[in-house]
Amino acid sequence: MTAPAIPAHPDTGAAAWAKARAMGDIQFAPLKPIVTPPTPPPRWLVDFLKALGRLIEPIGAWLGSHARVIEIGAIGLLVAAVGWFAWILWRDRPDRRAAVPIEPTWAPDAAAATALLADAAALADAGQFDAAVHLLLRRSFDDIAAARPEWLTPASTAREITGIPALPGAARTAFAVIAREVERSRYALHPLGLADWIRARDAYAAFAVPRPS
Repeated sequence: MTAPAIPAHPDTGAAAWAKARAMGDIQFAPLKPIVTPPTPPPRWLVDFLKALGRLIEPIGAWLGSHARVIEIGAIGLLVAAVGWFAWILWRDRPDRRAAVPIEPTWAPDAAAATALLADAAALADAGQFDAAVHLLLRRSFDDIAAARPEWLTPASTAREITGIPALPGAARTAFAVIAREVERSRYALHPLGLADWIRARDAYAAFAVPRPS
């Protein structure tokens, strides 16, 4: 069996503490911090700061008494700056309309149109009004196919020509008149006469052959 521990005498710890404090080589008193006084600024700096303070003091007083005016002026300057910046952006904006290519409208060559009218008139003078009107339509179809092949297909009809968006209004009107006469001749088996030829000729000439000014 383990022997019971013998409790320390209550005066033993106190005696040891008193003995330790009595030793001269141990410091028990609190140390006082060593404070180094700040080095005063040079005289010239003190004089400069005082002079600067005397100079700024009236400015600060004026700003304080005119705070509302300064606030309104600052807001006005900000609005002007924003407006100027917006104007710069608007002035330098890309012209979207110029970026979109404009599809040129089609018109036959004036000399070629005059020659076509002469060839068709020769047929009309011989009494071949159906052939004369059909020649106007067929040669016009060939001209469009050569200049704008993407507009037509081999199956395009005379009526489809009048629906081409790039055609000017006069051209659309002319082809509508010519197509109507050709349909009467070929599909309705209605022989064309002089009046029909003149109507088709005048409609074609109105847009294809410019009149001298």
